[in-house]
Amino acid sequence: MAEALGMIECRSFAAMVEASDAMVKAAKVELVGYEKTGGGHVTAIIRGDVAAVKAAVEAGQSGAAKVGELIATHIIARPHVNVDLVLPLGRKDAVSKEIESRGGK
Repeated sequence: MAEALGMIECRSFAAMVEASDAMVKAAKVELVGYEKTGGGHVTAIIRGDVAAVKAAVEAGQSGAAKVGELIATHIIARPHVNVDLVLPLGRKDAVSKEIESRGGK
């Protein structure tokens, strides 16, 4: 299963919550967190297989637009391991264990 990362940025917390709800209801994805990025912008972050993340982000766009302003969406299929180590994207512990099992730090 190819692991993907999906993000929806909205201009209000309520719009992000609505988008998040729509995403997890639309496809088998995991909501791993959200980030306040300033200026009233909030980004919801999901993980799952590529097809599920694409379907979820589409549903989330509609949800966000109903409640507030949709700023941006983005999907990354198979993000690099360094991205998962540094950013709060829901896989830091799993990636750290994998690196340790390979003899890394």
